[in-house]
Amino acid sequence: MIDIACIIATATIAVASLLTLYRLTRGPGVLDRILALDTLVINTIGLIVVIGLWFRTTMYFETALLFAMVGFVTTVALCKYLLRGNIIE
Repeated sequence: MIDIACIIATATIAVASLLTLYRLTRGPGVLDRILALDTLVINTIGLIVVIGLWFRTTMYFETALLFAMVGFVTTVALCKYLLRGNIIE
């Protein structure tokens, strides 16, 4: 039963990632592209968690946590660069 749920979740996340990639390439502005990049990171984290559930291992959860931290720091750094022009003061 969990295998079917993981397949459906993987397909749904893949469709969401494709739509996010479209927004990333065709976004009207830089802020839309940054938001699309952040959404793509969230989709990737969800995919990593689903794969961890599917394979029944905890290694993927640690990977998802590290990816979440890197994605958050990247989004904050890009937004700060757009607002102020520099990242480190």
